[in-house]
Amino acid sequence: MQYKISPALIQQIPALIRAKNDRELEVLLQDLHHADIAEILDEMAFEDAIYIFKILDSEKTSEVLLDMDDDTRERILKALSPKEIAEELDEMDTDDAADIIAELPDNKKEEVISELEDVEHAKDIVDLLRYDENTAGGLMGKELVKVNENWNVLTCVKEMRHQAEHVTRVHSIYVVDDDNRLKGRLSLKDLLTTSTKTPISEVYIKKVDYVRVNMPSTEVARIMQKYDLEAIPVVDEMGRLVGRITIDDIVDVIKEEADKDYQLAAGISQDVEADDSILDLTKARLPWLVLALLGGFISVRVLGLFEGAMAVHGKLFFFTPLIAAMAGNVGVQSSAIIVQGLANNTLSGSLINRLIKECLLSLLNGVILAAILFLGSHFLLDVEIIIGEIVTIALISVIVIASLIGTFIPLLLHRFGIDPALATGPFITTSNDICGILIYFTIARMILNF
Repeated sequence: MQYKISPALIQQIPALIRAKNDRELEVLLQDLHHADIAEILDEMAFEDAIYIFKILDSEKTSEVLLDMDDDTRERILKALSPKEIAEELDEMDTDDAADIIAELPDNKKEEVISELEDVEHAKDIVDLLRYDENTAGGLMGKELVKVNENWNVLTCVKEMRHQAEHVTRVHSIYVVDDDNRLKGRLSLKDLLTTSTKTPISEVYIKKVDYVRVNMPSTEVARIMQKYDLEAIPVVDEMGRLVGRITIDDIVDVIKEEADKDYQLAAGISQDVEADDSILDLTKARLPWLVLALLGGFISVRVLGLFEGAMAVHGKLFFFTPLIAAMAGNVGVQSSAIIVQGLANNTLSGSLINRLIKECLLSLLNGVILAAILFLGSHFLLDVEIIIGEIVTIALISVIVIASLIGTFIPLLLHRFGIDPALATGPFITTSNDICGILIYFTIARMILNF
């Protein structure tokens, strides 16, 4: 199988389309991985992309559809009839099919579902659409292998063979009772080494990790990551086995969360991509830019309170950008560590101990940086000793306070159910800038008596 897309291949495909050489085009693409085909279609003119999509069989295009860029997939789905979309969904696992249907306009969803050939497949998809997409129910698929605790080994093997035909990959064999309640899991080794007449109830493993349908997807991801699970069963409120979540679904959740947190940290309030419209990008960026602008106004106002000192102690103002920048940088560093700890659930100990540790760390960093600043300002900038002392005292104070703010704010946001990644962006930077300037000139006023 070819995994690398060559320039020659990119040039060959449009030429075959122009020549209407469907046979050669189909043979050429059949050897490509579906992810490579999706990448090619994302870069091609839409007319060519839809042409290729329609000449390939549904078994191939169903996988391609899932790997496409969201915008390309949306355009493809608009161009396909409900029957054509249903043919694609018939080849997909239920969780993927439900995700595709969720992207369709409301008036098209019912038409597509009614065109699905496999009635059981359609029922499973409809069932999945009931769950919020950010929960375990919204992530899970219906494809799994399960056996009844009252069966013997021989019956289990027969049933497993039948069920496995509809499952792409068998991660685990789950054991349920007559009411479909999850009881445990079955070891393949025990199944192979046990007499065919032995009841499953005597050999299955009663300890099994599971999640409930309403558990947030981020919590599911944390559990699967922590326990290194390839798949995990999902049960409803009554403990009945309703589906399973596989590692590929969790990778998508982790990626989406990382993208979201990165954008929040950069001051982007909505989930956007580089190819989105100017209006969408503006709406995502503008709110935090407005906040930064307001913060700037407040900074100017704070500086105005000490206007009288400018004429007498002008050199104080040379260090204002330095103090503000250090406050913002220290705050971002501290908040980033806390946000990462919250995301990975690795924070331990009490809040007081956490703040004490951060205070001692920032005090050490502050003393080192202040010493460098004092020596540099005296020998390189020829600044008076008294000004150097003010700047160094202020720098230590600002670093300590900024680190405490950077530690406390994410924890506070997390406590109130707000994404703590918010605290690593312009919010923390702007607030620490203002705080740093205020501390700096307050210390200067106390020492110089202006």
